[in-house]
Amino acid sequence: MVATVAALHSIGLATQVRADAFSQGFITTIIPAIQQPGPRMTTDAVTLDPTTYADLPGWADDDHLSAWKAFLASCKPVLSAARSGAKSGTQTPSQNLLSACERALGIARTAAPQTIAGAKLFFETHFTPNAVTQSVNPGLLTGYYEPLVQGSRTRDGEFQTPVYKRPPDLVNMVAESERGAKSHQLTHMRQTDAGLVPHLTRAEIEQGALSDQGLELLFFRDPVDVFFMQIQGSARIELPNGETVRITYDGKNGYPYTSIGRHLIDAGKLTQDNMSLKSLSAWLKADRPRAEPIMWKNQSYVFFRELKGAESESAMGVLKIALQPGRSLAVDTAFHAIGTPIYVAAPEIKHATKSGGFHRLMIAQDVGSAIKGPERGDIYFGSGDAAGRKAGVTKHPGRFYILVANDPTDSKTTASERP
Repeated sequence: MVATVAALHSIGLATQVRADAFSQGFITTIIPAIQQPGPRMTTDAVTLDPTTYADLPGWADDDHLSAWKAFLASCKPVLSAARSGAKSGTQTPSQNLLSACERALGIARTAAPQTIAGAKLFFETHFTPNAVTQSVNPGLLTGYYEPLVQGSRTRDGEFQTPVYKRPPDLVNMVAESERGAKSHQLTHMRQTDAGLVPHLTRAEIEQGALSDQGLELLFFRDPVDVFFMQIQGSARIELPNGETVRITYDGKNGYPYTSIGRHLIDAGKLTQDNMSLKSLSAWLKADRPRAEPIMWKNQSYVFFRELKGAESESAMGVLKIALQPGRSLAVDTAFHAIGTPIYVAAPEIKHATKSGGFHRLMIAQDVGSAIKGPERGDIYFGSGDAAGRKAGVTKHPGRFYILVANDPTDSKTTASERP
């Protein structure tokens, strides 16, 4: 699972944190899966109001083919999970959404060439847009990306700080796709002869509790870099021989995330005005003995695995979905099923598009533990420094329009379309 820009996400001030940053809050209002079209649907928390594509700001100008490709990337994993009974979130895809996925895959196998107009027609044929009106959390969009870090396969010279593979005694207590919605509890535990117990804390692990068990995956120069890498949840690693590998989240020790940035502000060490990734990293790196006990206040620790073969070609979301820059959206699966198309309107996000303003069809393909609410989303901006700069300054209001899959037996839905 890809994680957010460590920058302001990890410190709990501007944006959100991803794989490791399990927020202390927890939404208790759960609505039925937002996947059934029709008349106005209301719960105590959320109202879905059917609307038209003409009412979606910027819809006609979007690159629907890019959204189509992102949707296709979701369809096989979503269908596979549904057929196997695997849980893909608190909300699971409706049968109508699964049918739309099957139709999309069929078109992809037979239709060529694909076009923006054809992709636009596909979405307009198979989905009805529904405006979200809600009282849970104001609509908020942040950004995340995949960093590039130097590392080594062996502990040698300056590369002394390990990241660990998933321990064999680690037990998931909730589905990975649900860990955001259930981040108030221990999401993972340790299997012992006496039964399940809480796993080792960050302090215990970093003081060597997992050493010499063959679990070391890679080694890095600085424990501060490892700390932020764990918050981000994935990275591309440059090895000394010039090889580049990709690692991704593979479980955690189960403890909730604690914001060390907030702790430093409360302790008067840094101020909210000067808090940033740069200032926090500099403060931690300036004095390692001082930094260690501060980082240990965040007991949560993330384990990694190296991606191989086709998996290594891109960052991964939940269900091993290949993430698409600018099209993949991390959502709260208490409200949205993985694979759901969501049109995002955020006119104040002007740094991410050439035209100014962010009006884009995105696909729910990832989760984040601080993503709470029906209009809370995290935009995946891609890999590298340029993506990181975009992600690091993204914290803007936005509106969600859920594309609810139509009944495949409706005459409109059975109309011919070829992207």
